This record gives sequence, structure tokens and C-alpha cells, in this order.
Amino acid sequence: MNKIDENIDFVVQIKALTEDEPDFFANSSNFAAWFFNAIEDINWVGFYLLSGDELILGPFQGKPACIRIELGRGVCGTAALERKDIIVDNVHEFPGHIACDYASNSEIVIPMIVDDVLYGVLDVDSPKFSRFNEQDLELYKKLLYHLLENSDMSKIAKYYNG
Repeated sequence: MNKIDENIDFVVQIKALTEDEPDFFANSSNFAAWFFNAIEDINWVGFYLLSGDELILGPFQGKPACIRIELGRGVCGTAALERKDIIVDNVHEFPGHIACDYASNSEIVIPMIVDDVLYGVLDVDSPKFSRFNEQDLELYKKLLYHLLENSDMSKIAKYYNG
């Protein structure tokens, strides 16, 4: 199977996991488990959900992680505050990097924005330096889009921001 076919298959798999279930926690838990096992060279994948001026740990796969991250702090906090995707080739060179797992060397973070509302971020770490590129970003955004499209995010907003 070539890379293009594999990426299409990944999208089909995520659609199948999420299309009939509106609960974000159920969907994001399966998403994280699937991602952790399907994508190569990943040592952590998960979600941080926005609550006020901080991100709170959500469903994930990997070693235990930081529970709360202030907006603007580390890669996740910066991506959330700036509402932009960030690819970091060497996390040890990122100003204010938060080291939850010292085996992580590169990272990609994608804000979860639906109808201009920020709900949090998808965070993916790798033990390999320069693991992520623009093709990975495009694929991960497609996968995340299907998760968010099929999840009722209003419950997340209500729970985390009253």
C-alpha cells in the first residue's frame, strides 16, 4: 500500500470510529488510542481542553502527562493562544517547552476550532527529531476534522466554561 492509499484508509478508519457517536470523550478516547497504534514513531498523543485561561488534560495515550497548561506556555499553550498549528523539530529548543515525557524530541500541535470557537488542542509527540512535516499536518488536520465534525462540542464548552 502506498502512502496516499494509507492516508485515505486512515481517514476511513477515523470516520468509522466517530460517525455514529456524538460524545466527544468517547470519540477522542478512541481517536487517541487508534492514532497511538496506527501512526509510526509516536510516543504520546492526546487532547488538552480549554477551560478559562488554561488547557486541561483530556483523553490521551502515552506516559502520564502535565494536567494543566497556561495559555501561551509551551507548544500547546502557544498554539492555543495564537490559534495556529505548530510543528517543532526539536522541542528542547522551543522557548518555555514543558517536558512531560523526556523521551519526546519533536511535536506537532493543532488547535481544535469549530465555528471560530477554540475548544483546545490535539498534541502529538515523537521520540524522533524532525518527525513531523506539512504532509503530516495536513493528514492530522483531516483526521481531527472528522472527529470534531462528528462530536457534540457544545457539551465540552458547557462543561469546561460553564
